[in-house]
Amino acid sequence: MTGRATKKLILIVIDGLTPSMLEDTLERGAAPSLGLLAEHGRYRRALSTFPSLTPVCLSALATGAHPDVHEIPHLVWYHRGEQRLVEYGSSFGAVRAAGAKQSLVDTIYGLNASHLGSGAVTVYEALEDAGLTAAAINITCYRGRHPHRPTVPFLTRPAHGPSRFFFYNLFESDVTGAPLSVRNRPRGTIDAYAAAVGRWLVTRDAFDFLVFYLSDYDYASHAQGPDAAHAALARSDDAVGALIEAAGGADEFLERYAVILCSDHGQTPVSEVARLQDVFPDAIVTASNRAGMIYTDDDPAPLARRLDGNPAVDVVLRRDGDRLVVRRDGADGDVSQLDHPDGAARAAAALVNPNAGELIISAAAGWEFADLAGRHHSGGGSHGSLLTGDSEVPMLTVGLDALPASIVEVMPAVLDHFGVPAPAYARTPAKA
Repeated sequence: MTGRATKKLILIVIDGLTPSMLEDTLERGAAPSLGLLAEHGRYRRALSTFPSLTPVCLSALATGAHPDVHEIPHLVWYHRGEQRLVEYGSSFGAVRAAGAKQSLVDTIYGLNASHLGSGAVTVYEALEDAGLTAAAINITCYRGRHPHRPTVPFLTRPAHGPSRFFFYNLFESDVTGAPLSVRNRPRGTIDAYAAAVGRWLVTRDAFDFLVFYLSDYDYASHAQGPDAAHAALARSDDAVGALIEAAGGADEFLERYAVILCSDHGQTPVSEVARLQDVFPDAIVTASNRAGMIYTDDDPAPLARRLDGNPAVDVVLRRDGDRLVVRRDGADGDVSQLDHPDGAARAAAALVNPNAGELIISAAAGWEFADLAGRHHSGGGSHGSLLTGDSEVPMLTVGLDALPASIVEVMPAVLDHFGVPAPAYARTPAKA
């Protein structure tokens, strides 16, 4: 470690929060805790990764890399080595279709133990190797050096996370007295659990770096629409307020902690649903939300042409040798021609991920791809595509030199704050 920062650092991730929702809420003064951070911080609209789906995005936040490095390709994907589907939780129906026990093992253990790329370094590994104490609450990308035994009998082996590690009551490095997290998710009990654990940690000054992950907003936004889940965001604000109160109030909190607040991806409204399985009965289809992948041993170019004129499809990506190809409006081109935000870089990183399908499909505005069980969010919000609404995230920092322009710049900004060198692959954000 080259130096220890004066202030400890909290990364607050509100899953699925759109820039427009946060900006409107702050303008109306409807979120006092978030408003306090905004008053003392700097804000910008930043970008997510692609596919802009939670496991891919949280892995990008934790490793400072796109999928070409961290290798998590989607919510659901085909494991070529094991010749089976990996389903992290597109829906309860999709989990049952893929095998509930295997999906549980993949989500809790596999993502971190074997799916996450060996060339990636997590923020927890980097900080704790430098002698700092890292903590994580509920985030699914948590790989660290410390084994933690499960708290429930149906899990039989430890998970390796940071030294302070809390994962939906399944793994708890410390006894905090926090309530059961899953007792009533529509009413925000998962975030209430996170708030209780966060309060315990702050009260005891028990970390140098904390990832405070709040997932209930995304759950509500899927049902109600991307800018309609006001009650859920109010609960997120309350959870952040619990940390501020535990520190002794606003002044004490701001004196003790620097903060990064962001979401992992955006969301857009969806009203139409397509089944990619119907278009590709002769291939392996993994689809969920607003991105899909096709796995095939055949030439993918003719398969890509099957989607010409399909209103559900914006772009189809594939590799042709060393060339990265985008098909749009019935014609092939190079990914460098994409006009989506940072589209070429994000598409290229998704394509060269060794776990990606031969085709990657990004949905058109208003469309969603049904998952393995045929489930979807029509009438609500969804995400996953290259389009701006799915890809933009709010980014707010307090007490940091850097203001990341992308979620992949968050991890190196954290390391820089503590004077810890970033991995060679990481894109360090410019200091403002």
